[in-house]
Amino acid sequence: MRTLVSDISKHINKKITVSGWIHKIRKLGGISFVSLRDRTGIAQIVVEKEAHKILADITTESVVEFTGQVKAEKRAPQGAEIHAIDVKIISPVKEDVPIELNKKELRANLDTLLDNRPLTLRNPQQRAIFKVQSEIVKAFRDYLSSEGFTEINSSKIVESGLETGGAEMFEVKWFNEKAFLSQSPQMYKQIMVGVYERVFETAFAYRAEKHSTARHLNEYLSLDFEMGFIESYEDIMEMEEGFLKHLLKHLKETCSEELESLEASLPKITTKIPRIRLREAQEILEKEYKEKCLGEADLDPNQEKLISKYVQKKYNSEFVFITHYPTKKRPFYTYNDPQNPKETLSFDLMFKGIEVTTGGQRIHLYDDYLQKMKERGMDPKKFQDYLAVFKYGMPPHGGLAIGAERLTAKILGLKNIREASLFPRDINRLRP
Repeated sequence: MRTLVSDISKHINKKITVSGWIHKIRKLGGISFVSLRDRTGIAQIVVEKEAHKILADITTESVVEFTGQVKAEKRAPQGAEIHAIDVKIISPVKEDVPIELNKKELRANLDTLLDNRPLTLRNPQQRAIFKVQSEIVKAFRDYLSSEGFTEINSSKIVESGLETGGAEMFEVKWFNEKAFLSQSPQMYKQIMVGVYERVFETAFAYRAEKHSTARHLNEYLSLDFEMGFIESYEDIMEMEEGFLKHLLKHLKETCSEELESLEASLPKITTKIPRIRLREAQEILEKEYKEKCLGEADLDPNQEKLISKYVQKKYNSEFVFITHYPTKKRPFYTYNDPQNPKETLSFDLMFKGIEVTTGGQRIHLYDDYLQKMKERGMDPKKFQDYLAVFKYGMPPHGGLAIGAERLTAKILGLKNIREASLFPRDINRLRP
């Protein structure tokens, strides 16, 4: 029976069998010192005599099984090491490994790292990134489930889009018709509010924007939720703040080794995340940083960094909600501010200088949708499936979408969002 590396210290003076990948190997005369890696960690194995001869032509990344006696050894990774008496080669490496995977930090540029992704993901530091991302998604699921949300899985092949009406969507052939990859589960989330009141989804979304920056992907993991019977858009921000507090506690408990490996420090949320209206943020930017942006529909990337810098200094917060984006900037389903119809009850969450969340309150009355579409010159007939649900009673509701890769990258201090994507897809990359 196989024993996992993390459990070997439980078997001092006993014979066990371990298997995994050879992370490092040193051959000194008639003895080999092997670092064996499995999903739980790295073990130190001493191999000598006849067993040592079997390793003569074996290199790193070969899959090997060792059987031997466990002995206490304080200097070993698990506080114990295995003295092998039997070696079984399960899968030898067939050609030279192109990158040294056993280094703490891979010595390769980003393109080389991504071109060799099936292999470079084995590096412990690379594995750590996606362990953290896995726990981010788990925390999202766990927290929302505890708040009465139901998980849904909506279609990613759609007839049209809600965000742009098809302008920035990937077209796919659907038998004899034209279809698109979904930009967002927005329509389905709202429909399902009429079923479960509170729903969430974790799935890929697709944007056919021709950008090539360190902060954009064309396929990204979107963490979405939608909630009904809200009193205002503030309820949505409160829900996200609750999730973020839960997330940071969860990562501290489950990813301490990974965070240490990546030299990442978790942010703290000690008080309420600041809320600043867009216009107020623009006034601050003009006064503090001479940015001429008052009246613009959005913040550019540099302005996002500057307002985050300001909030960090003034409020000691690495997070800030920017609210009340102009109506012309937000999708048609966004609820206008009753006090100023030129603005919406919407928000973005900035984290360490970059937008990681977009959300807001949605229109819930059928006649209000028709009026908003009329104002924008939109044809309601093209949105019949979407509008149908609002004919039959919908509560005030709203929601948001979090970019998982951006959130991961910012928590870990990664320079490029592609580092936080297992197999990134952008305008220049469709492999591996």
